Amino acid sequence: MYDLPYHKESDEKVINEFIGQYPFAFLTGCNEDNKPIATQIPLFIEKTDGRKLLRGHLMKNTDHHKAFLYNENVLAVFTGRHTYVSGTWYSNPYTASTWNYMSVHVKGIIRFLDDQALEDVLRMTTLHFEGQNKTSTTVFDNLPMEFKQRVMHAIVAFEIEITEIDTVFKLSQDRDEESYKNIIVRLKEQDEDGRVIAAEMEKRADQLFSNRQK
Repeated sequence: MYDLPYHKESDEKVINEFIGQYPFAFLTGCNEDNKPIATQIPLFIEKTDGRKLLRGHLMKNTDHHKAFLYNENVLAVFTGRHTYVSGTWYSNPYTASTWNYMSVHVKGIIRFLDDQALEDVLRMTTLHFEGQNKTSTTVFDNLPMEFKQRVMHAIVAFEIEITEIDTVFKLSQDRDEESYKNIIVRLKEQDEDGRVIAAEMEKRADQLFSNRQK
């Protein structure tokens, strides 16, 4: 990763909220031929019996399913909004431009689960994306039994026991206060991605510059 200390997020609550806000992760590993494989699926973080886990489901007999059966070591990447930052916005405009973004990398050991666990994961997933609306026709418990049995035959639930979490919340923390504030102003004039990054920068501004003055 882009491994600079001032771009790290250490607050576990912030990291968990970020994963919850952007659950559609890039899940990757290597197959028996040592070739990289990947898929993109929603993953949910939780703590069970003192263990930090990601839970999800995927289709059986795909290249990534077979690879994860062979090699249990996986990496899940959660990405949020991101935006271009022009060097012309800095107090010294003769500086390279950059990109601001937020990303969480989770390494762990994947284990496939039984049908009861699959029901639990499907119930959790459908309720989450239906806004906890238990009356929705797409919520797992409201689907026809024949349909559920047919679908469940083709997919499998899994958990990833988390062994390492790394982060990059690259939000111009290395810039002087004048540049930082001007970047926020300019990003607010951009598209939705820019405005979201500007809001994230605003949250951190007071603490960032008060810490520098100590």
